[in-house]
Amino acid sequence: METFDVFSVFTMLGGLAFFLYGMNVMSTSLEKLTGGKLESALRKMTSNKIKSLLLGMGITIAIQSSSAVTVMLVGLVNSGIMMLEQTVAVCFGADIGTTLTAWILSLSGIKGDNFFLKLLKPSSFSPLVALAGIMLIMLAKKSKKKDIGSILLGFSILMTGMTLMSGAVAPLAESEGFRNMLVAFRNPLLGVLVGAAFTGIIQSSAASIGILQAFSSTGSLTVGMAAPLIMGLNIGTCVTALLSSIGVKKNAKRVAAIHILIKIIGVVIVLPITLLLEATVAKDFFDDTISPVGIAIGHTIFNIVITLLLMPFSNQLVKLSRKIVRDKDEDEPSAEDEPKLDMNLFKIPSVAVEACREASVQMARHTETTITDALYVLQKWDPKLSDKVVAGEQLIDRYEDRLGAYLVKISKASVSSADNRKVSKMMHIIGNLERISDHAVNLIESAQELHDKQYQFSDYGIKEMNVICAAIDENIHTAIRAYVDNDLALAHRVEPLEEVVDKLIIELKNRHIDRLQAGQCTVELGYIFQDVLINLERISDHCSNIAGTLIEIDEKTEIHEYWNDVKQNDEKFRALYKEFKAEYFAMLPKLPETV
Repeated sequence: METFDVFSVFTMLGGLAFFLYGMNVMSTSLEKLTGGKLESALRKMTSNKIKSLLLGMGITIAIQSSSAVTVMLVGLVNSGIMMLEQTVAVCFGADIGTTLTAWILSLSGIKGDNFFLKLLKPSSFSPLVALAGIMLIMLAKKSKKKDIGSILLGFSILMTGMTLMSGAVAPLAESEGFRNMLVAFRNPLLGVLVGAAFTGIIQSSAASIGILQAFSSTGSLTVGMAAPLIMGLNIGTCVTALLSSIGVKKNAKRVAAIHILIKIIGVVIVLPITLLLEATVAKDFFDDTISPVGIAIGHTIFNIVITLLLMPFSNQLVKLSRKIVRDKDEDEPSAEDEPKLDMNLFKIPSVAVEACREASVQMARHTETTITDALYVLQKWDPKLSDKVVAGEQLIDRYEDRLGAYLVKISKASVSSADNRKVSKMMHIIGNLERISDHAVNLIESAQELHDKQYQFSDYGIKEMNVICAAIDENIHTAIRAYVDNDLALAHRVEPLEEVVDKLIIELKNRHIDRLQAGQCTVELGYIFQDVLINLERISDHCSNIAGTLIEIDEKTEIHEYWNDVKQNDEKFRALYKEFKAEYFAMLPKLPETV
């Protein structure tokens, strides 16, 4: 007869290592495979509690980690993408969704000689799953198929770890010392504390459930012993969220507080009811041994019950979290205009990519406002608006620094090919946005010089400046809208107008030379006029770069070859070019005969 010795401990720890590694591989690959769906779910997030509950369940089932979902919520609130009130129902959904893992693990407890029953046992089908997974990883060319292979392989490793743990603890069924130790777990408070402490240490409720199911397979664990342990490990899973809330804003800390409150209040309500039932009408039931399936049932019932009891009091949970995590003097500044990115979002890279997308959209809109204001100041001096443009450029610089560093870190993580394209697109876009804001400041400097030296363009020069500014204004709005709305039809309108801007610049330079030769303009004023035209031309170039990036990445084409081809052969391009040229050249003032 086998005995439980030090080598059994080694086997159990090895099984735990396999389990945790398999869970990590599976959840990471699931996240990559479902990344786009997670982003879509985030966009559809509403204040509807049922939808939020289902979203929490869905994401947790998709990535097999309620802790990762809670950490994600901390990051989303800290980044300003979600409101604190929106996260409560998602937390409840994540708690229910995580119970699926226990049901999968309970398959290891299936017994019987029937062929189909044997086939359901992980020890029977895991080798085949592993083989299918490794074949997909080695032979598949598409990244999605490789991700599916990694999911299968991770699942097989996870189940192998579960089998190792169950086998290692099997001799404990005959151990007198183990049975005596289990007597201590008849104390419900000790069971709750041990469950919470153990899960807090390994930071995985799935692993704790797995170990508990492995011990239950010895036939020595009763329902009365298991119930407090299940409740305790539900509290312990909050440790990950608690650690993720260190150094974040107060609202993000409140997300972790709400998650802990749900579990603790749930235990405070459910444990006394459980003890009352055990002491009165259901003593025989609580004295029965519990199986791995029973552990899964208990885990599910606990989370569904606390959801039904506490979800109607979501607003009260939010208020209680505000009392626990208090503001000092006044609520911390929201920093609404600052780039909002949180390192906790790296737990789910696809969500981090979406956060970057939101931040880059904010950056694009700030850039659009900054350049529009600069064009206005260029035409009509306004000191307050001038200061606003300079402040806007500094803000856009901060966006570029934060976003750039964040995107570099994401690019080093394991992300799907679709997310990788989005990261590449954003890295190109934010660079062009930052350069546009630099040119906006250059325009302000030219406007400042005109104001300080009391220079003024001629009436013809002013009208010409209005025309080129109108063209630039249209192109910047078109390029920004193309990016914000991901509208390739708009992106295709940018380059024809950029070509017209180039022609306008040449025309205005020639007209300026004519005015210089006719003595209608000074050399000093000419330098400023030239600087303005150079900056306007470069702004238009960066608009073209933004549109080109969208077309190149989304349509998977080499942009320079593409532009060369459409400029020569594409009738739509030529028609747009002629339309823009006719519009803006018609707006230019007609010069008198003498000029």
